[in-house]
Amino acid sequence: MAGAKRLVRRILREPLGAIGLTLVVLVVLSALLANVLTGYSPTKLVPADRFAPASFQHLLGTDHLGRDLFSRVLHGGRIALAIALGATGVSLVIGIVLGLIAGYGPRWLDSLLLLMFDAVKSFPTVMLALTLVTITGPSLLAVVVVVVLVSIPGYARIIRTQTLVLKSAEHVMAARSMGAGTGRILFVHILPNVVGPILILASMDIPVVIAIEAGLSFLGLGVRPPTPSWGSILNDGFVNIRDSYWIVIAGGLPIVLTTLGFTFLGETLRDVFDPRLKARA
Repeated sequence: MAGAKRLVRRILREPLGAIGLTLVVLVVLSALLANVLTGYSPTKLVPADRFAPASFQHLLGTDHLGRDLFSRVLHGGRIALAIALGATGVSLVIGIVLGLIAGYGPRWLDSLLLLMFDAVKSFPTVMLALTLVTITGPSLLAVVVVVVLVSIPGYARIIRTQTLVLKSAEHVMAARSMGAGTGRILFVHILPNVVGPILILASMDIPVVIAIEAGLSFLGLGVRPPTPSWGSILNDGFVNIRDSYWIVIAGGLPIVLTTLGFTFLGETLRDVFDPRLKARA
């Protein structure tokens, strides 16, 4: 607890860190407290109120079906954060395991895994999404699978590189000479020394995942209506932009703020944990 407080204080000392942490906390709290902050259902249709401008009754106005945009934005934040955190966590775990195996295993296995990483990475995200949607149909699961497949190679390559360096380090050689097994060497002597930078990278990848989810939903390949999503709100805004400009703002602004928040926070965490990078900048 004391360590967490010190970390927060160090983040708040940096202007970008303070802005990033504030934005992230606001986004997370607004998603968690969506039912408390608004009394409107995000899916309830009220045709009589369609294209209503922002007011005290509807803080962000309504869309072409009379749905309250403020409620849809808050509940869309739940979807965005759930996909971002869940998919990033899964891809991080798989990437760490595969990276450790590639870096510490035999050369043939390393070459095989690198070939797999390059093959997956070579697929454009949209084409991969289209393939999965054709097989399974548009769904939340399809978005998660796309994000996981796209993210794993990047994490695995970084862990592999760090493992290649550390497997010949003195403390690893000493552990091996004392009879330590492969599992103990990987998860006790190597993993703690490589997981820090990858966690910082993961925090900076969260807005990328949110943008991927929003993009797929915008194209109709992600979250299915009437489930609220920032991407589907943007799509509704572009379709009806001549009737109401505020729908585009309601869908785009949370994406921009979330991206800035996690990016600023990730940059500050990187500088806090490795001041040498800041000195080089």
